[in-house]
Order: sequence, then structure tokens, then C-alpha cells
Amino acid sequence: MRIYNNFILSFLLITSVTLAQKKSVKPSIAPKEIFVAELLSKMTLEEKIGQLNLPTSGDITTGQANSSNIAKKIEEGKVGGLFNIKSVQKIKEVQKIAVERSRLKIPLLFGMDVIHGYETTFPIPLGLSCTWDMDLIKRTAQIAAQEASADGINWTFSPMVDISRDPRWGRISEGSGEDPYLGSQIAKAMVTGYQGDDLMKNNTILSCVKHFALYGAPEGGRDYNTVDMSKIRMYNDYLPPYKAAVDAGTASVMASFNEIDGIPATGNKWLLTDLLRKDWGFKGFVVTDYTGINEMTDHGMGDLQTVSALALNAGVEMDMVGEGFLTTLQRSLAEGKVTQMQIDKAVTLILNAKYDLGLFHDPYKYCDINRAKTEIFTAVHRNEARKIAAESLVLLKNEGQLLPLKKSGTIALIGPLADAKENMAGTWSVATKQENSISLLKGMKEAVGSSAKILYAKGSNLDYDAAFEERATMFGKTLHRDQRTNEQLLAEALQIANQSDIIVAALGESAEMSGESSSRTNLEMPKAQKDLLQQLIKIGKPVVLVLFDGRPLVITEENKTVPAILNVWFPGSEAGYAIADVLFGEVNPSGKLSATFPRSVGQVPIYYAAKNTGRPLGNKDGNFEKFRSNYLDERNEPLFPFGYGLSYTSFKYSNLRLSANTMKFSDKLQATIEVTNTGNFDGKEVVQLYIRDLVGSVTRPVKELKGFKKISLKKGETKTVSFEITVEDLKFYNSDLQFVAEPGRFQLFIGTNSDATDKIEFDLVN
Repeated sequence: MRIYNNFILSFLLITSVTLAQKKSVKPSIAPKEIFVAELLSKMTLEEKIGQLNLPTSGDITTGQANSSNIAKKIEEGKVGGLFNIKSVQKIKEVQKIAVERSRLKIPLLFGMDVIHGYETTFPIPLGLSCTWDMDLIKRTAQIAAQEASADGINWTFSPMVDISRDPRWGRISEGSGEDPYLGSQIAKAMVTGYQGDDLMKNNTILSCVKHFALYGAPEGGRDYNTVDMSKIRMYNDYLPPYKAAVDAGTASVMASFNEIDGIPATGNKWLLTDLLRKDWGFKGFVVTDYTGINEMTDHGMGDLQTVSALALNAGVEMDMVGEGFLTTLQRSLAEGKVTQMQIDKAVTLILNAKYDLGLFHDPYKYCDINRAKTEIFTAVHRNEARKIAAESLVLLKNEGQLLPLKKSGTIALIGPLADAKENMAGTWSVATKQENSISLLKGMKEAVGSSAKILYAKGSNLDYDAAFEERATMFGKTLHRDQRTNEQLLAEALQIANQSDIIVAALGESAEMSGESSSRTNLEMPKAQKDLLQQLIKIGKPVVLVLFDGRPLVITEENKTVPAILNVWFPGSEAGYAIADVLFGEVNPSGKLSATFPRSVGQVPIYYAAKNTGRPLGNKDGNFEKFRSNYLDERNEPLFPFGYGLSYTSFKYSNLRLSANTMKFSDKLQATIEVTNTGNFDGKEVVQLYIRDLVGSVTRPVKELKGFKKISLKKGETKTVSFEITVEDLKFYNSDLQFVAEPGRFQLFIGTNSDATDKIEFDLVN
């Protein structure tokens, strides 16, 4: 009996070891094309259509997955992916249903709006673009991918690369500003940051470039509104960043809500098939935006079955939330409104993406609980976020070198954004734990320690209108509205200010005053804060305005009355530390605007790369001239131009030269300039190159960004900065939509922003 028991024990031990070894070895599967084709051949029509369905999970709580309605659909093969579900435990539980209980055991994609970081949150994208540093921007995407993937996410709906020249549009905060060249560089950096060089690695995720296309140009700056523009503007100004993302290998593209040439993007075959796939060679899959298919009914394109067929025929592969594909495609197939080939092609692209991610090799590759514990919101990531945030801040004014502040005396910190940690991460920070964000008050207090005294008062609420404040502080972004009277709040602030040597006013927008569905007609600070600021100025103490915003604001009045203005956007989870680093001079500000600041909302849309009219203003002083292109009541030029940003030091540009005065199509031209740090601080400068085509077959902008370099200069140091110009830099889309360069005269500008530039000319010859 003992021998028999020993035999059984040995057998069980060997069996368990063998099973453990088998479990630890990843299965060897066929190459992608063969594997996906074989899997497709086994699928029923219902299972195929199910792969095209992307519902939201409603963030299932742990333990609910098996009993939820979504679980039943997953088990029946009616779901291809889920989004808005967070944490390894929840995702593993849901993935288990797909790979262990559904018939074909096809794993799910798990997506989330990882827009500017995960739990470690970086500046809003508009702020991030003001670093003009592609390595830093790429690094933010890498960290976001690492943290999101450690928490089970394998697909992000980012980057948003929509060009916007209208700050009334709230989602300007989510993009990279007004310029197609800068936007294209950022698009490439973000895609490569998320996806890396190998999607099989467990710290890379699928990117999704959005919103394709033209979403950033709605009429009136009102979100979701009609977009209407010429093809030549589309190709030259708005499409380049999307194409850059496609060229960088983005795995997916999201269709936009707006219409193009009278057809909503979600059902626009010219856009999604002719342009995206045939012209650009895109190989990934297209997903709709939230209920984008269903919303074509309100556009006037037909009922749900009609618009679902329209979307599939146009080139959409995945239906986000609306379930139009799930509920109507079988009927449309039977009626000949769609084909089996179209359905199979769409399914193939979804399965390809899952294969590329390695989900068929290991469906639980993103479900390592140890990664979730050790790779999210780490001290290293937070430190990087702090440094990157400091690089994004833009110094707009610094009269009398008021900044940097000294860590001595008494400093009054006043304003509704001063102690508002819930707002520091800005809009679209869905994974951020707001309670961990650092307020400006906390950052400044820790920065000065016992060397200086920080006195704080709120001073005012966000706005006099409580209902407006409620709309502007959604999604947990509360400002804890103070129930004292306006007079009581102001009195406390003035008392604090009178006790202090200097006043720091933390004012501007709340986080949700910009972002999706947060369009504005008034681009000034709320009246309550404007009134507070003017009362603080009347005291006679030096005032520094720390301006929080998710868009270019109209601060013409503040620029006249406040000696120092630091625009901080929403700098992320480490905001307070980063702002304090700049205020006290630990970091010399080097951010440059990626979007123009208007003098008045009436100037909007406003951007540097405008075209001349036949009657341009003839003087450079902004004075009104009748029968010229100008305003009766405002100057033409902006308050702060694209590319603008001051430093605590100063820079001198000199000795601009070209390697030759003429250039053939096959040649390369070298442009060189010397930059000297003439101030008293070490600093960084973004050297910007612009080109103007003086004569063209179609009208050309007065100036276009074609290159930039961010350099570091020690006090008194001079560096020679060179740019290489090729014929590609001189190309544009002509009236036939041909991408061409034309012989003729060109102007080349190099300088510190789009206005202040040294100029030289050259000729392009055949």
C-alpha cells in the first residue's frame, strides 16, 4: 500500500510540474496572416460582427463581471473590446470570460482615454506642446503606456492631433495648437512613445490618432459643430498631423464627429478609404467616436440600419458604444446593403491588432498584479512629471525682472486656483487620483520651508455665478465653493495682501472650463477673478499672475496692469511643485506658445500663418487705415504671437547666413545663426525657423514654421545653430492637390518667435 501511495504521489508531483511547465511556456502559434485567416474561417456571422462591437463597461466592480449584462455578450462572442474599465483585477476577470467561456476564446481589447499620462499625469497636451521638446513629449507617452499597461489597458485613444486656430473651442486644450509642422512632430513623438518598437512587449499599447478629420475647426468654435473648408486648406493646414501619425505607424484611427463636404466623417468613404487607406497606406483599423454612427441619424443621413451600413461601407471597423453594427449588420447583409467581404475585412483588421499586441500568445500579458503594484505613480515617474511640467510653463511678462521670487519675506498667495489640487491635472485626466495632485499652495510652502512666510486666501470663487461654477467643475474637479459673501472673501484677501511683500494671484480657468463640450464665447477670466485682481493691484504691492487655462485667453487688460504673468496651463499631478520650481528660479522658464493669444475674441480665428489680402494694412503700428484689411476697434496683431515665451535671461540672435543664395531641387541649403545668452541666468531657448514662398501658383501664408531646435545656453555662452533646408521644406499642395515645390524667391526667418525674426532671401531654381 505504501509503495502504491508513493507511486501516486510521484505521479501527481511529476504531473503537476509538467502542467506548471506547460502553463509557463507561451504557446507557439502560426504567423499572423495564417492564424487570423484560420480563425476567421471558424467564426459565425454573429461572432464576426461581435468583434466590431466596442461597448463601455461602466467600470465593472470586482466580482460583478460574471453577473453583468456585458458578461453575457462577451460569452456569446458579441464584444470585441471594452473601454472605461480600470485595474488588473477587473480586466483579468473580464478577459477570463472571453478566453475561457466564449466559443472561440478570442481575447478582448481594453481601451481608455489615456490622454496626458495615466495616474502620473503630465501637462494637458496644449501645455505639453509648449515644451517644443520631442524627446520629453515622447517620454510622457512612454510613461503613460507603461503605467496603463501595468493596470491592464492595452489601447489608448490618443494622440489627439486636431489643429485648432479658434480658442473658443474647448478641445484646443487636448491638442498641440495651431501649427501643422509642430503638430506633426508631436504626433510622431506620441505614437512612437505609446507603441515603441515592438507591440509584443507588455509595456507598449496601441495608439489611436484622433479625430479624423478636421475636428478642430468647427464653426463658431462650438464643439461638434459643422466644419466646412476647401480641400487646399485641408491638405496644407489640417491633414499633416494625421498623416504624420499614420506614417509613424499608429495602429488605429478614430473618426471625428463633424461632417466633411456634407458627409459626416464616420460615414465618409472618401476620407476613410480613398484618403486614409489608398492614398496614405494606412493598415490599421478605424474606430468611431462615442456613438458616432448613431449620431449620423441626427445629421440627417438615415435610420440606424442605414447609417451603420454607411459607416461600414465608408471604412469603419469598430463601433464605439452605439451597437449599430451589432443590431443591424446581419439584416443589411441579407438585404445586400453590405457585403460579407466588407465584414470579413473589418474583422481581420481587429484580429490583426490583437495578434500584434500578443494577446493570442498570452491574453493575460497585461494582467500582472506585480506590475500594477510597482510601476504606477512611482517616485521616478512623478519626478519626471515635475520636470516636464516646469518645461511647459510660458513666461508671458516679467516687468522689472520681478521673477524669480526670493525665498524670503512674506508672500501672499491669493485666488481660487491656489489651493485646488483637484484641478491641477486638467481636463481628460480620467485615471488621475485627484487627491494625490499637488496644489500650488502646497508646492510653494514646501519650496520656501522656513525661509519665507506664505499667507493664503481664496479671495473669490471661480465666478459670481454658482450655476456656472457647477458646470465648470464636473467630474470631481470641485473648487469647494466658498459660501461666504463676495465682500467677505475679498476683505480676507486684501488683509492678507496688505501683510505681504509680494502677491501671487492664482487665477484663470478651472480644469473643466476647457475640454470636450466646454466651448466659450467669452475668453476672458471670470468677472469675479478680474475684480479680485484689480483690487489686489490697487494695494500697490508687486503682483505676479499665475494663470491657469486650457486655451489662449484674452488677457489684454491684465497684460497692461500686472507686472509679471506666468501661464501655467494645467501642469498635471505635480503641478504645485513644478510651478514653484519656476516661480523661485530653480527652473528657468523656456516654454513657447503653440497657439496665438488674441487681443480680443473678435479676432478669432487668429493664427500666425495667415495669408496676405489684396489690401494688407500698410503700417506696422496697428493704426487704422480705411479700405485696408483691419478693424475699427482693434489692432490686427495678437497679444502674444505663436512661438512666444520669455526667459529669466535674454538671448541675442546675430549673423544669420546661408550656405548659398540659390538652391536647386536636388540641393540642400544650410541656414546658420548665432545665439548668445546675454542675461544673468543659464537658460534654454527654442530657435525657430520660418519660410515664406513669395510667389506661388496659389496664395501662400506670410510665414510657415519649417524647423526648430531647443538649445541650452549658459550665462554668456554663444552657440551656432544650423538648419538644413531641402526641397521638401518648400513643398505645398497646389490647386490640383499635388504636393509640389515651385521655383522662385523665398524668405527665410530665424528667431525667438513667429514675430521677432531675422530675415534672409534665396532662390529655388530648376
